[in-house]
Amino acid sequence: MKTSEAKAKAGRYMKIVEWSDEDGCFVGSAPPLVGQCCHGQDEAKVYAELCRIVEEWVKTLDSDGRELPEPLAARKFSGKFVLRVEPAMHRRLAAKALAAGESLNSFCVNALVKA
Repeated sequence: MKTSEAKAKAGRYMKIVEWSDEDGCFVGSAPPLVGQCCHGQDEAKVYAELCRIVEEWVKTLDSDGRELPEPLAARKFSGKFVLRVEPAMHRRLAAKALAAGESLNSFCVNALVKA
């Protein structure tokens, strides 16, 4: 695989650089391709290193004949997911939704948006 092709494929993957209180630095990952794989004090440098690592992963998987995982942006989502909670929490959420004049679904969506 050519470098330009690897770079284009690598660009399709979500890259996350976030501060880690535990590590005291920025940490980079690109799920589902690679977990935490680089760190440093400069966020931009960590991002640049993460981009390089993702390109290398794409090249390596390709040269090994392994299939690349599907990027998050390429996945289709239904807009539905099941959330299991304790019955008591379900009751409390239903009561709060009722008090707010909302459906339970709408109440939970609003709570998730705020989180």
